[in-house]
Amino acid sequence: MEWTKDAENAVKRVPFFVRKKVRARVEAQVAETGKKIVTLADVKTAQKRHLQTMSEEIKGYQIDTCFGSGGCPNRTIPSEKLLERIEKVMAAEDLLSFLKQHVQGDLKYHHEFRITIAECPNACSQPQIKDIGIIAALVPGLTSEVCTACGACVEVCPDNCIHLHTPPEKPEIDMDRCMSCGKCVGVCPTQTIRERKRGFRVLLGGKLGRHPRLAMELPGVYTEKEVLEILHYCIIFYKRNSRHGQRFAQIFKDSDFEDLASRYPGPKGPALAQPNKG
Repeated sequence: MEWTKDAENAVKRVPFFVRKKVRARVEAQVAETGKKIVTLADVKTAQKRHLQTMSEEIKGYQIDTCFGSGGCPNRTIPSEKLLERIEKVMAAEDLLSFLKQHVQGDLKYHHEFRITIAECPNACSQPQIKDIGIIAALVPGLTSEVCTACGACVEVCPDNCIHLHTPPEKPEIDMDRCMSCGKCVGVCPTQTIRERKRGFRVLLGGKLGRHPRLAMELPGVYTEKEVLEILHYCIIFYKRNSRHGQRFAQIFKDSDFEDLASRYPGPKGPALAQPNKG
């Protein structure tokens, strides 16, 4: 569908993280009228209608994903199953009822609990600024298989964290720089570099707004089951401590993060205890 210049300029002023959704909404409403060109008047009409119906569309949480399942070449591991399980957990938590009880006035999108999944470290779905950000991870490791020093791993690594030492012909991986994208594992012809671990990194407490904050990353790479346990812990914490619709990032302090990280340092860590009341 075509857009006039004025309409394009208007939609560019919409915050980038909802711009795609707004464009789709405007085009859908214009299509209902049989038109094929979006004008500035159409954008303003859609904006007015949206503001009037916003509270009816809010469900208490938002779950976003990247474009990995659409054939992205950077996809590390699939997340469709995890996404389905997260959706079930969030639906069962009924955060909409919780927000209606604690927020004065109409609900708005910024009240919703936000979760996002990225299927590679490129993080197109912006997990760093969400309440809970989840990033697929495939951690490489070295085996005893003989390396032919072909250099494929060095060439494919986007973070320059692999070096070959000759002699002996053996790669060295700087794990402090490694982002666990798994590209080196996929190209190694000798299996000198193989998958050591796969799962998900978890970031907590990110947000934009007047006082933006980047999410803090827990120390482990977690299985789907462990991600769901951490999610459940955070939802309980949120319900116990958000009294007037504050975002998770507003109430989840550094000390709370450190407590959670110590309770759950990684896959072999102790089971999560229930969070204390704030």
